[in-house]
Amino acid sequence: MRDAFGGIVNLSMIVIFLVLVCGYLAFNVNYTKAFRVKNYIITTMEQYEGNCEGENTACAQKISNYIHQIGYSAPDFKIDGYTCHEGYCYQRFDVADEKPEGVVSEGDNQIYFKVVTQINIDIPIINKIMPGLKIFQVSGNTKLITPFE
Repeated sequence: MRDAFGGIVNLSMIVIFLVLVCGYLAFNVNYTKAFRVKNYIITTMEQYEGNCEGENTACAQKISNYIHQIGYSAPDFKIDGYTCHEGYCYQRFDVADEKPEGVVSEGDNQIYFKVVTQINIDIPIINKIMPGLKIFQVSGNTKLITPFE
């Protein structure tokens, strides 16, 4: 009887170890996808000089194609105050609005974007326990952009 009980304990420890390792690997794969998508969106927005607003622009189509190609998804990802499309959100900031009063510089017409992607952890038990968990987000800013007019 003692040997049977020892076998069950060992087997349960092995199963717990495998679940933890698989969960860690799955998180890393999804984090890498979210990070790569964020970097691609930032690079594309800089390349198109901020003309990415709207779903039918060439910039938005290029980003959408990349998202589908890489297999990234974050369904129902929304942030208040941001424009959201297909699992990523961005917000436009005008540099002139953030300067202290009286500061004048060349290029007052500059903007930058803040881009946020989400790491998709689709484990039903965790999603039921913590539905509003927002610590799994990756964000970044573009460089200063002088928009093409």
